[in-house]
Amino acid sequence: MKLPGQDLIARRADERLATHQVKLPRRAVERPIRQVAKRLAMALFVLVVTALIVYADHEGYNDNSDDGVDLLDAFYYATVTLSTTGYGDITPVSDAARFTNIFVITPLRVLFLIILVGTTLEVLTERTREEWRQNRWRTALRDHTVVVGFGTKGRSAIQTVCAQGLKKEQVVVVDPSSKVVDAATADGYAGVVGDATRSDVLLRAEAQRARQIIIATQRDDTAVLAVLTARQLNRSAKIVVAVREEENAPLLKQSGADMVITSASAAGRLLGLSVLSPAAGMVMEDLIQQGSGLDIVERPVIKAEVGRGVRETDDLVVSVVRGHRVLGYDDPSVGELQLTDRLITIVRATPSTRVAPDMRPLPQD
Repeated sequence: MKLPGQDLIARRADERLATHQVKLPRRAVERPIRQVAKRLAMALFVLVVTALIVYADHEGYNDNSDDGVDLLDAFYYATVTLSTTGYGDITPVSDAARFTNIFVITPLRVLFLIILVGTTLEVLTERTREEWRQNRWRTALRDHTVVVGFGTKGRSAIQTVCAQGLKKEQVVVVDPSSKVVDAATADGYAGVVGDATRSDVLLRAEAQRARQIIIATQRDDTAVLAVLTARQLNRSAKIVVAVREEENAPLLKQSGADMVITSASAAGRLLGLSVLSPAAGMVMEDLIQQGSGLDIVERPVIKAEVGRGVRETDDLVVSVVRGHRVLGYDDPSVGELQLTDRLITIVRATPSTRVAPDMRPLPQD
């Protein structure tokens, strides 16, 4: 394995200067160009209406240059009035014109100013609202799942846990690419832009309060640093990591990973099994695809099953989880099932077979 060297140190030093963003799922909004175009059209409409009102009562206005107000003068007056410039060369002199300025032109001037500054107000409002959403999200986030890397492996891992009943609001994606995080938020997940090997990035994802952390990075050395950082922040979380090279698995376990999946060797074994027995390969592929066909689920032992043998249950039991041990279905030490045991079974995928950890849902915006 290539150890982190000067290139990695330099890259991390450069990333310290970058701003790490937290992005939450949001509803689709109108494109900014279209919003600006609408505001410009509204401002032009107010200007034209004001000019026509002035021109309709042009006899009540006085122009210091030629004592007459034509259509051009009306637009000129409307422009300097709505923009609060007010040169004073054209003034209302009749009672009707002054009455119109008080009750019509002045409200239009206020409306015109609101349209002009509306974009700035909207930006400030959106920033305040987004900050409020993030504070509310961060306060309510507990026992969630942090996924480092939203590539093929990370996306498949999220789909699998969500197929077992995990809510999207309980998933936080961490990735250094802003475009990748945007894709994650578009799918309904919260995202943090940044390098997961840095503690401040994982703190933004509230990794210190996460129940489980999935690390699916592109490089094994990055995975090692991410595991070390995550374990330092959270001693009790379940950390599952994927690596490319099998020789790096022991290093990751020493770094604090609870489970290490070697993606290259796992794919190779599935390929070999498919060559020897295409049907067995199809069954294995069906088992690892949650939500369709056959699924592998872990569930607790119910009271009616306590004291029975493994083969006396209604489900097809593969293994029994007792304490920190995983016992095969044919292990003589299993004996009778206990209430504290958990069963790993193969079941037909239906909505009722979903078994997920007890997680507190987050408030919706």
